[in-house]
Amino acid sequence: MLINCAAYQDGRKLADIPIEDISEYVARPECFVWVALKDASPEELAVMTEEFGLHELAVEDALLGHQRPKIEEYGESLFAVMHTVEMDDDHELLIGEVDVFVGANYVLSVRHRTRFGFSDVRARCEREPKLLKEGAGFVLYALADDIVDRYFPILEALGAEIEEVEDRIFVKNDLRASRAIIEDLYSLKRRLVSLQHHVAPLQEAISKLGGGRVPQVCSGMEAYFRDIYDHLERIVRTIDGRREMIVTAIQVDLGMISLAESEVTKRLGSFAALFAVPTMIAGIYGMNFQTIPELHYKYGYPACLAVMFTVDLFLWWRFRKAGWL
Repeated sequence: MLINCAAYQDGRKLADIPIEDISEYVARPECFVWVALKDASPEELAVMTEEFGLHELAVEDALLGHQRPKIEEYGESLFAVMHTVEMDDDHELLIGEVDVFVGANYVLSVRHRTRFGFSDVRARCEREPKLLKEGAGFVLYALADDIVDRYFPILEALGAEIEEVEDRIFVKNDLRASRAIIEDLYSLKRRLVSLQHHVAPLQEAISKLGGGRVPQVCSGMEAYFRDIYDHLERIVRTIDGRREMIVTAIQVDLGMISLAESEVTKRLGSFAALFAVPTMIAGIYGMNFQTIPELHYKYGYPACLAVMFTVDLFLWWRFRKAGWL
């Protein structure tokens, strides 16, 4: 589906143009055309291939989708694949894809499975005519910068979830709560790993545009792409740090489970000792022997009860003092 198709010259928008006029504006060396598509059909991409002269391998990747983040050169043009990450109402990650074809005087962006568009990127570029004079290279930077900036709220939301789960570790009441905490921590770790799988390859791809042999279409924009690279590096470091936090939180939760089990064992042992003394005395006097001491003593029964009560009272006091009860 066509979202926008506009021609630009000297950093300013000339007009929204029909698709059939694209080749006319692309032929002008002082102009460039910026087209945005959403979930493009094979027919739409075929038209764009004819208008822009796109490389067939890049078009095939855009049609298939589900590509790894990358930046590839095809002659004097570039093909970039970047992943968008969004969060649904259940805090699950929704992964989209933006394929960008960049030539000397054209930019074609094709987005798949993304809920939010890039109209704000186009508005930003049109507000900065001095930079938009750089042409297609600046548009590629603006798109990449916006995609990377959208990673930060996701990372902050996952960080807030980690802190919330960590707080629950020390207020849980039973083993069922401990199991729920571990499940939540593993869910967070899985989402962080998923985020890293989409960020790390993009960092490697962007590094190609920040120094060394930079493609001609991005010449002069090295400092801007190095800024994106720095953002991605910070995101990767943050992800690594939060994964370590999750591992530590799991270890702490398992330690708390062990402590809770130890407390239960102490309580059970204490109650067992309290019952063991009366059981032992009652068992001895319940044996069928006639020579048991004080067997025919008039106050033998109350004396046995008194001994049982006294010993249990002493044991209860000792266990209570030791914190076992």
